[in-house]
Amino acid sequence: MSRYVATPRLIWFTLRRDRVRIPVWILGIGLTVLGSVASFKSSYPTAADRQTRAAIVDNAVVKLFTGPGYGLTHYTFGAMTANELLPMTALAVALMNIFLVVRHTRAEEESERAELLGATAVGRLAPTTAALSVVFGADLALGVLLTLGLPTSLHDLSPEGSLAFAAALVGVGFVFGAVALLAAQLAVSARGALGVSSMGLGAWYLLAAFGNMTGIGALSWLSPFGWAVEMRAYVDDRWWPLALALTTTIALVAVAARVASHRDLGAGLIADRPGPPNAARWLDDPLGLAFRLQRNSVLWWSVSLAFIGAVYGSITEQAGKLYHHVGSLERYSAHIGASNAIDEYRALTLYIAVLVAGGFAVQAALRPRGEESAARADPVLSTAVSRSRWAGGHVLIALCGGVAALFLIGLGMGAADAISVGDAGQLPRTIGAALAYTPALWVLSGFAFALFGLVPRATGAAWLVLGGVAFVGFFGPLLQLPHWIYELSPMEHVPRLPVASFSLPPLAVLLLIAVALLAAGFGGLRRRDVATA
Repeated sequence: MSRYVATPRLIWFTLRRDRVRIPVWILGIGLTVLGSVASFKSSYPTAADRQTRAAIVDNAVVKLFTGPGYGLTHYTFGAMTANELLPMTALAVALMNIFLVVRHTRAEEESERAELLGATAVGRLAPTTAALSVVFGADLALGVLLTLGLPTSLHDLSPEGSLAFAAALVGVGFVFGAVALLAAQLAVSARGALGVSSMGLGAWYLLAAFGNMTGIGALSWLSPFGWAVEMRAYVDDRWWPLALALTTTIALVAVAARVASHRDLGAGLIADRPGPPNAARWLDDPLGLAFRLQRNSVLWWSVSLAFIGAVYGSITEQAGKLYHHVGSLERYSAHIGASNAIDEYRALTLYIAVLVAGGFAVQAALRPRGEESAARADPVLSTAVSRSRWAGGHVLIALCGGVAALFLIGLGMGAADAISVGDAGQLPRTIGAALAYTPALWVLSGFAFALFGLVPRATGAAWLVLGGVAFVGFFGPLLQLPHWIYELSPMEHVPRLPVASFSLPPLAVLLLIAVALLAAGFGGLRRRDVATA
């Protein structure tokens, strides 16, 4: 029997399973890029505005996120799109590919569904081939969306440059899809495969970022992110760096196929590290168990958020000049009631960092759903542990972890800000401004947990809500959305410190809403059945 028998049927089955997930990824990434591009003309209407923006981009710290910066001497909308949107979008595409490939390869083996398929007339490599085909197809669909949508969203963008921009993203997606496929052969669990893939992604991203920041171009050429930027979309439209991505993809897929053909189903080349023979006493408590399960997530989120805050704070003085010169930012300034350029920047970047922290708040609150779906909750609940105590441990991690995340954002941003502007008083002020978002973050956690308790199959809606909150915050002022839409976002009820004055009543209302949502979640969990498989 051929190793690829039944591949077309498995492709259809994979598409059927992810008929919602894949379009959400594609549209989420694509529409974010198109929406950002559509706002460029109103935000930077003159050449002088764009050159002011270019002066900000031409900064060693900013280059951590934007790449080396091409076309800065004559900063067009195309150069702005490539420099400022491509690196972050490439990171999102890489994550999409990693999550989808691991979901349909190693996760299937871990759940033993792959063994059921293997007992039928299915080729040895058919599941992995189907998974990779679907993911690469998603990359191409995103590429088509951007190729056609970018010139439509902003007529100043050339079709050739749009194609190069999209091709650069597809190349990055292909490489990390192949990386995830190889990681799925090496690790013995889906979590391990995600960890190996994430380590590769982080190493390659930091390699390119460090090369961009220091001007050592050779380092960027060692990373797929560097290859994407070096295509110089809208500036030179170079195509040959794409060959590096395609060659690397072919090599990684070949190695993964070789390993998959010779290993046992469910096994991996990297063995699990044996744990201690006896569990620590603090693991007897549901809170201790919840912390043990989420500690790595808490650590990585904390480090990342502190780093993001430090980067934003380090360019406070330079970024303030942009707000002073670009008149089209008046809508946003009016929305938050700002008049000081530097304070406008502080309020905006703090808002962005808190939105990132919202990802932790939602993820941590939904961790009980993952434990339940994997049938790990049932053995715990079969003991003297109640449902409320079991889930309450995860809720407490989400709430306390959210406060810690906000503190670290404020600490990183405030310390770097104080150094940037030479004012030590910015540290306590920034920490306080960050902690003011605590009730809003708890509302996001509460909503996610309420979905888990009441309608667990709809927990994905928590991520959609977070995306909606981000959309309102970023594009609401530019699109002049109705006031009632702002009222739906918990983030919009938090005073935008240090621009606005502190106000306790809206925070108290948000706190009451969070408590009500958590109570609804616990009530629903007590009444519904718990999944056992």
